Amino acid sequence: MDRYVGGLNQLRFKPLVLALAGVWLAGSALAADEDLYFSELPIVASVSRLPQRLADAPTAVTVIDRDIIKASGARDLNDLFRLVPGFQTYPNNTDAARVTYHGLTDEEYSPRVQVLIDGRSMYSPLFRNGVNWATLPVAIEDIERIEVVRGSNAVSYGSNAFLGVINIITVDPALVRGFSVSTNHGTQGVRDYTLRTGGKLGEVGDFRFTYQQKDDNGLANQFDWIDSFRSRLFDFRADFALTDRDALQVSFGHVEAITQRGRLQKFTDPVTKKEYVTGQLDAGWPLHDFSQANTYLQFLWRRSLSADSDFQLRYAYSADWGSDRYISNNSGLLYDVDQFGDKGVRHEIEAQHNFSPFANTRMVWGGGWRNDSLRSEMYFLGNPTVYRDVGRLFGNVEWKPVRWFTGNFGLSTEHDSLAGTHNSPRLSGSFHLTPENTIRLGYARAYRTGSTVDYRANATISPFARANGLPLAPGVGTTQLFAGDPNMPAEKLDSWELGYLGDWKSWKMSLDVRVFLEKIPNRLLVIDQNRNSALVGDATVPLQNIRTEGVEYQWKWQPFEATRLLLNQAFIRINAEYLDEALANTNNTLGHPNGKDKTNIDLLSERSAPRYSTSAMLMQKLPFGIDFSLSGHWLDRMKWTRNTEVNGYRRFDGRLGYPFRWAGFGGEIAYTVQSINGAHGEFKSYGNPADRVVDRRQWISLRLDF
Repeated sequence: MDRYVGGLNQLRFKPLVLALAGVWLAGSALAADEDLYFSELPIVASVSRLPQRLADAPTAVTVIDRDIIKASGARDLNDLFRLVPGFQTYPNNTDAARVTYHGLTDEEYSPRVQVLIDGRSMYSPLFRNGVNWATLPVAIEDIERIEVVRGSNAVSYGSNAFLGVINIITVDPALVRGFSVSTNHGTQGVRDYTLRTGGKLGEVGDFRFTYQQKDDNGLANQFDWIDSFRSRLFDFRADFALTDRDALQVSFGHVEAITQRGRLQKFTDPVTKKEYVTGQLDAGWPLHDFSQANTYLQFLWRRSLSADSDFQLRYAYSADWGSDRYISNNSGLLYDVDQFGDKGVRHEIEAQHNFSPFANTRMVWGGGWRNDSLRSEMYFLGNPTVYRDVGRLFGNVEWKPVRWFTGNFGLSTEHDSLAGTHNSPRLSGSFHLTPENTIRLGYARAYRTGSTVDYRANATISPFARANGLPLAPGVGTTQLFAGDPNMPAEKLDSWELGYLGDWKSWKMSLDVRVFLEKIPNRLLVIDQNRNSALVGDATVPLQNIRTEGVEYQWKWQPFEATRLLLNQAFIRINAEYLDEALANTNNTLGHPNGKDKTNIDLLSERSAPRYSTSAMLMQKLPFGIDFSLSGHWLDRMKWTRNTEVNGYRRFDGRLGYPFRWAGFGGEIAYTVQSINGAHGEFKSYGNPADRVVDRRQWISLRLDF
């Protein structure tokens, strides 16, 4: 670790430091009238559902505000989480974009970090209880702030808030007035258009409406795959002040996206051993469109009961559609395949009550119920629609008996019609040594339940014809792809943390350090499984005992009114050991000691997060009102899947923006460039340096406000 940190300071930061020094000196005295101070620690509500100072919260939180979002230059929402310590992400390509915290990455749609938009969960029954970042129904322009809970939070948000929570809070419609149009045009086919408007609804309401379309040609180097991306979104939110005590929020929206999956056929030269693209489609996994869509509706009613008490009731409806249907030619047999086809629907209702039972105590409690339905002819043979009900009760208490101590206790219980009942407690204490320095100790337990497919699937696929036109004998080529286990246990997590929070207002500086230990005694993984029959298929089973430990921190400093600096680092070690029962199960072809893939699975777990990662950002006001930002990201090698390796890489992104006002309207013109330092791999680079290459992408943005 010392070698890494020293090398990083001496070599990897050198280009960044030289660039920062010039712009820092140029703009340090130019914005005396701009109050950019951001070391004042914010109030957060995503940890315990109680508004709290960061110094009182039971675990660490990173806040990404509107200024940081804008300075990042991100087109894709998942890109923002490069600025959060311990998080990993990669761009959309033929595989869906993922956002993970502390690794454990093999699932295609990350299922261990809960994602919320205005309190509504983005977990989808269609996408295996994970998050599909391609169809999140929110435009970056509509995000007010993002609160990222770095630590388990099943107490507040249920079983799948396993390792952390991303809470996306959208802009209040009262802050949106008039019309705004914007566009991005640049390399790699970047063509984006956004229309945004807002105003009054009668005497008691405000609304905002956003339409956005995004297009690009995908990553720069297309070796044997094509990964262009397009999406169309509209989003509406209206807030009404019904009485002096009652408020109603209504929101609805729809988003559609098309990505590409599959690959071109490759040929390996028998002499040079080099691979070449033939230009023909791969017969087993040909190039094809993956169409996805999400529609949602939400009502949120709040009533103020007193100065320190309120009640809220929320109903949400969400529906996901998907289809990646294609014809697969496998050994001369033709199969009709649609892996993520059909529809998932969720209805959810939730109530919560905040109040102060005593002078030094605050409490929130509530409950919720949700109904999921998943229709899939491929995964549920003979019973294409499966239903699932989940009910939960939760409560959090904040206790401040003396000035120097804040205690937090929480407990939730959840009953799942497929996964059973689980209880998740949390206990933490914050010791305020001085007004500027706080030490936090905490423990939490969480459970991650599997997807509906994990419990109920019977995915058996049969050919519909022979490629050569000969008659097809009954039963020939029938294959079991995946078998559910109704008795599959939930993944369990016990986590401990030691935190330090420094808030030095006189220096306009803050530091948040988190030392963590996380234990998962039954990590679930999809593996090949031989069921001693004619059928051989995948299944999700408990396979490993995982121990994750490390330290991460985030540092913020505003040395001048015109200058903001952020620095995040994470140092993570993951240790994985096979469970005895997995080693003893000879029906498990990967769990057996002689299993062909055991080594890859061990490496997958232990390298699923980079051992070292760093992100840094400078935000600087330049002469003539120009905004400049530069961010850098340094990651050690890691694995996203068991068959791939991502080499360590560096990446630098920059943005220049000029806000203007002319002839009664305003706006901004900006230039953004990603991966300034050139090509590198972020997802797959194993065995082929040309595979999944992220190269320099740049575009010009123009926004006009009327």
